[in-house]
Amino acid sequence: MQNLSYSFLDKKIIIRIKNRICESSDELFDSALCRQVVTRCVKELAKRQSLLARPFGALDVTKDKIQVFIETLRFLAKMDVDLVPKVVKGADGFLKDKVLFNDLIEHLYNFWRSFDRFIICDSTGFDLDQKPYRTFNTTIEHLMHLIRATYRDIQENLTGFHPKIYRQVRSGASVAAIAQGRPLWQGETFYAKLNAIAVMSQILLYPPLILEPPMNKRTGKFERVMVNPLERLTIDAKEWLGYPAKVGELIILIYFHNKFAELGFSLCNLFELADEKDLTRPPDAVFCYGVPRRLVEGLGASPTVFFDDEENQLLVGAIPEDDEFGYFGYLKKMVLTLHNIVMMKRGRLPYHGAMVRVILKGGRAATILMIGDTGAGKSETLEAFRAIGQDEIQDLIIIADDMGSLQIDSQGQIIGYGTETGAFLRVDDLKPGYAFGQIDRAIIMSPSKINARIILPVTTFNNVIQGFGVDMVLYVNNYEDVDDDHPVIERLKDKDQAMNVFREGTVMSKGTTTTTGIVHSYYANVFGPPQYKDLHEKLAQKYFTAIFKKNIFVGQMRTRLGLPGYEQSGPAEAARQLLALIRGNNR
Repeated sequence: MQNLSYSFLDKKIIIRIKNRICESSDELFDSALCRQVVTRCVKELAKRQSLLARPFGALDVTKDKIQVFIETLRFLAKMDVDLVPKVVKGADGFLKDKVLFNDLIEHLYNFWRSFDRFIICDSTGFDLDQKPYRTFNTTIEHLMHLIRATYRDIQENLTGFHPKIYRQVRSGASVAAIAQGRPLWQGETFYAKLNAIAVMSQILLYPPLILEPPMNKRTGKFERVMVNPLERLTIDAKEWLGYPAKVGELIILIYFHNKFAELGFSLCNLFELADEKDLTRPPDAVFCYGVPRRLVEGLGASPTVFFDDEENQLLVGAIPEDDEFGYFGYLKKMVLTLHNIVMMKRGRLPYHGAMVRVILKGGRAATILMIGDTGAGKSETLEAFRAIGQDEIQDLIIIADDMGSLQIDSQGQIIGYGTETGAFLRVDDLKPGYAFGQIDRAIIMSPSKINARIILPVTTFNNVIQGFGVDMVLYVNNYEDVDDDHPVIERLKDKDQAMNVFREGTVMSKGTTTTTGIVHSYYANVFGPPQYKDLHEKLAQKYFTAIFKKNIFVGQMRTRLGLPGYEQSGPAEAARQLLALIRGNNR
């Protein structure tokens, strides 16, 4: 392959190309990557003394035998099996048992596809990003068809049969991106070294993408430190990639190490990708995911840290490259922590919750903010609401799935904004079959483990940043059962009572972090408010005063998601009561 470099990390292959990729099966077999894949596959078979390694004749697989094997494949892709030994010396040793050799070909093909494969098209010096579809078509799509066609030609020439069933599996890349180095950091500051990292401008995704990251839970907290963790960071540009995210109205530059490539690329289903115009202004925050442990060790009690660079009006996040931090929740929540801190500094009140605009047939409408910690039942209630109200709902607009901010406008109205265009959901808590109904655009993580997750788009960026007047503010209570004194939806009588409920942030942990049982978090939001508690408390007083002044409905909604046996029925009943409340427009 021309102008190509690659690296193997665990079960990932990161491939970087310039202006073109191999165009024929000959170029495919001539590539160093092909040789590396074949060598790894055969040596693994030999190590476990597999029957499939018998054509190589010995446990010590030499380079010469690998070369003969590759040449046998090269000519099998072009001619009938009986002709190959006449042009490839030594091929007859591989082709004595055609059934076994066919099984070996199948295993090699599956071995290649067992890796998560990421291709980065470096557009530096080229206009690849000007016509991205053409770029993807002539590189990524072409590679997929080439590998698949070569595999099929080999099998047909070997067996003499055409398959009766053709499975169009992804045989090229799992994800691809067009990227280039950009001078986003000006001046002589140490941030300028980040300019060497290629930043994505377009992404091609083949869903469903099923990933097995190192971890399936998040623990600890994000801690503010007094030393900038990026000061001593040295950059090998080939090991990093940048995702410029539009997080609400903010631009946050996210750089991720190859170690966490599968998680970094998954950002495309959660945050809008910034465009050229967005990148003409200074970023609001920068986050390096996968830095060496030594850079953050000892800066705080936790190695997941952020620094408030007040001199440069920039927030800086860093998380080390250890396996224990290989969970998408670390990536997402650090980004949202940085967002929340910026919002507080600008006078907005951040919230951890879901916001939706519901318009019923006949004109009834309400914008509802549901605040609650991870696992409280926000997303689950929304999905139940969508299903239960399908005959009455005219439109349901998702403004925020997990995080956002409130602003008081010049008329004293409370205006709500979101951050993400996607959702990061627990598969277990969704309505049965929902995940499969969305699988054609989903990224699924750790499907065989507790806390299996799905990432999928749920709204548009315009809905996120447009700004909607808030009609209801509900605390999502997943730990209390329902009785006469504890209704599904309970209106809170005044500001002080409401602030006490929200400030306590009580939730029954669902195991999405390492905590279990009843836990408390300040305003159900450990992502910024506790680190800037004095500032947040002043904002909370101001905003709850304004909310009650406008006679906005403030209450708590009991989803019972944390109670055994109510995982589905609890959010469903909460959704029914919420629908009834909107029908009555009870404010």
